Amino acid sequence: MFSFCTDPQSLEGAAWLACYLTTGKHLDFYGAFGTVLLLLAVTAPVALLFGFLAAMAARARLAPLRWLGKGYMAVVRGVPDIAFFLFFVIALDQAIEWIRHKILCPDWSEPVYQGNDFVVCPAAKMPLSSAPQWVHDTYSFTLAVFTFAIVFGAFAGNVLFGAMRAVPRAQTETAEAYGMSRRQAFWRILVPQMWIYALPGLSNLWMILIKATPLLFLLGIRDIVYYAKELGGMKTQAYAYPHPDWRLWYFLALLVFYLAFTKVSQIALDRLMRRLNRGQATLGGQSGGAMS
Repeated sequence: MFSFCTDPQSLEGAAWLACYLTTGKHLDFYGAFGTVLLLLAVTAPVALLFGFLAAMAARARLAPLRWLGKGYMAVVRGVPDIAFFLFFVIALDQAIEWIRHKILCPDWSEPVYQGNDFVVCPAAKMPLSSAPQWVHDTYSFTLAVFTFAIVFGAFAGNVLFGAMRAVPRAQTETAEAYGMSRRQAFWRILVPQMWIYALPGLSNLWMILIKATPLLFLLGIRDIVYYAKELGGMKTQAYAYPHPDWRLWYFLALLVFYLAFTKVSQIALDRLMRRLNRGQATLGGQSGGAMS
């Protein structure tokens, strides 16, 4: 990074530290923080959408749709996250490649499952072996977002389903009595009011999602935990910047990052809660109005 970093062996003190902290792998480490933040920014709304659709399905009049919504929430919530991540990503990846294999290689005569190996034609691989590295990274990140959204969407769906049931039925009945259709009462009366009941559960879910980001390594993504372990390990004289075991300091930096991020999140969520409480005919709304 700096011009004086050409000979690490001649460096000492602050100059050595400046060069050490700006190596290529350290820049990847700093970029991994952005990957975590991007994952959270994309996954949260997608998971919320999945949860909202699941909650709507769970309260549908059509029985098969209701079973689908409740079954999705029950099954995903009942499976440990690590087991789901290990199974679902492999299954999804193989499903995509199998579909591409059937479309792109119809004349392929060999079986797809050969013992413990899953073999498809080269054209069906996702991504292609000749694809640039950014394509591989984007594909892995997309799988990660989808997997996180499926898992946390089930929990969000359960929270939203309970919040919808918490809104007094008399309010939607009154809206329908004034001429609103069932759909209008749902979108104009129930949905705006359910958020005040859902936000505490969604806030906890957001905190859990933040803590779950180290599971990225299961999806083949080099996250901040991976780099902290890799960079902090003892480096001998065979490396340009030898040092003893510094994993304690690297993981301490991650601890500060996660604590600071959760603190900022809590402040933002508290402000959002106070804003939603205004004008609501609930105990929280009365207290919120008194405070303001």
